[in-house]
Amino acid sequence: MLHTGLQLCQLLLIVCRLTLWRLCQNRQPIVRLAISSASLTLLLFIRKVLSMEIKLPLPPFTRETAIQKVRLAEDAWNTRDAEKVSLAYSLDTIWRNRAEFPRGREQAKAMLVRKWAKELDYRLIKELWAYSDNRIAVRFAYECHDDAGNWQRSYGNENWEFNENGLMVRRFASINDLPIKESGRLFFWELGRRPDDHPSLSDLSL
Repeated sequence: MLHTGLQLCQLLLIVCRLTLWRLCQNRQPIVRLAISSASLTLLLFIRKVLSMEIKLPLPPFTRETAIQKVRLAEDAWNTRDAEKVSLAYSLDTIWRNRAEFPRGREQAKAMLVRKWAKELDYRLIKELWAYSDNRIAVRFAYECHDDAGNWQRSYGNENWEFNENGLMVRRFASINDLPIKESGRLFFWELGRRPDDHPSLSDLSL
């Protein structure tokens, strides 16, 4: 529904621009002034709407949209692109990640840059645990290795809270690391998005 609304705003923006252009052809100053004032107000409102940061799906969540939100987060983190990932969080987002406490999007992004500089060949799977109106609980596991080739599988739980625009305002993560041998790995897809037919955490009994 929101996507359709944004498309309508874009259409109205085009109409406003055309209306303002046509006003130049109108020779009646009073009519021209009245219509141009109304069109200009609508134009500014539409531009404001189109410039808002929005991350679909939006709360309140259903089971379907909560699962979608979790998968979108997993896909973003599997890019290992700190800039891209950070855009899913509000400017004033509050995190607890292990023993780090980033405050704001820029600190969260800096933490992600440090994370993926040392966690190499990172592959992550997230899974919905529970949800409410604007909160989602997730469990996850990821595999990676350090620059010495030591592999680990990390298990974690996350609590998320979102604002009305679908941006995450709070993220609290508890994580435990398990050293594994390379032969003990379970995540083998090509770096990037996990294929749709790849087993989930529950499928892997993790």
